[in-house]
Amino acid sequence: MREDAEGKPPRITPRRERAPHRWPAVAVALVGLSLVLFLLGRFVHVPGLDDVFGVDTKDRSGPAVLKSIQDMHRYEGAAGNYQVVVDLEKDARLLPDSIRGTRTLYVASGSVAAYVDFGSVGQDSVTVDEKRTTAALRLPHAQLAEPAVDPKRSYTVSKQRGLLDRLGDLFSDNPADERAVHILAADRIGDAAKESDLTQRAEKNTASMLQGLLRALGFEHVTVTYV
Repeated sequence: MREDAEGKPPRITPRRERAPHRWPAVAVALVGLSLVLFLLGRFVHVPGLDDVFGVDTKDRSGPAVLKSIQDMHRYEGAAGNYQVVVDLEKDARLLPDSIRGTRTLYVASGSVAAYVDFGSVGQDSVTVDEKRTTAALRLPHAQLAEPAVDPKRSYTVSKQRGLLDRLGDLFSDNPADERAVHILAADRIGDAAKESDLTQRAEKNTASMLQGLLRALGFEHVTVTYV
């Protein structure tokens, strides 16, 4: 041991023991806290959590690609707007609703068009006299188009889910899948259109349109019948 200039032995400073590395424990605690807050936000509405775990929507969609073109040979003479309240419930046979089951209350707004198909009209369907003052047209009866549900005017009022369904949504690629509700809503709107006088109104409006068009071309008498 060396002595200093005054002949005294140097002081020995005791080494401090390093504190254990606590970063892994802190990281695990933060992850656990985030998971708890996330689950609370999914299952329990806590004010302020939406700002922490909010979702920013960014549209990175590409342009629409034209796949096919279909020529339309029909005239839409009428269209009906409908609204239906869909109450769809799915229950498990051996489990209570609080454990397994869903119930969705959905208000759907949509429309159905009625049209007359001119594609099947041939030369024998149109009769014109020699003086070209009288014309008779025989057209097919009007048909109903497929119901179209408008997502901008449709909304979910409430959706109840059991515990297992909620947990399943956490690992689902499409947790808010409501295709069954949309299909049922379209079917209900289509049924309502069939029970209405939409096709009769379309036939009447189509006849009026053709009569006005042919009279503008010089025909005095125009008759439209549906066969």
